[in-house]
Amino acid sequence: MAVRVSKVVLVAAMALFATLVAFGNITDYGSNFAFVQHVLMMDTIFPNATIHYRAIESPFLHHAAYILIIAAESLVAILCWVGAYRLLLKARAPATDFNRAKPIAVWGLLLGFLVWQVGFMSIGGEWFGMWMSDQWNGVPDAFRFFVTILLVLIYLVQTDRDEA
Repeated sequence: MAVRVSKVVLVAAMALFATLVAFGNITDYGSNFAFVQHVLMMDTIFPNATIHYRAIESPFLHHAAYILIIAAESLVAILCWVGAYRLLLKARAPATDFNRAKPIAVWGLLLGFLVWQVGFMSIGGEWFGMWMSDQWNGVPDAFRFFVTILLVLIYLVQTDRDEA
């Protein structure tokens, strides 16, 4: 039972994290928008970098990208909350029922991995050279986020068995 409860709690913790991130991005739109805007404009990366041609200057696209990020973070939160709730409802059920309750949480964690690994590490960090910015480098934070999410995902998908 302790393993199942720990899985519920860890998924709920990821839901809380995504909720707080999305809430912060919504309620402090301007401050957090500046991060996205500077990353996309590539205005703080090394001046001699040869990738400046990738910069996006359009304010409309800056807002569109930021809204997409907020929507994805919000969806991560919703999926993980619903997933944690479904797991909680099946925590005392037979293992097959508990295992069948996992997919929504798995989808939420997978989306969270994609937001922070693909969105921030790959696209922001590598394509837009975010790692070169002293002020707007979110790579270390994104790494911590997606590794934590990945560890919870790996733990969650381990098949649960009925206790003897």
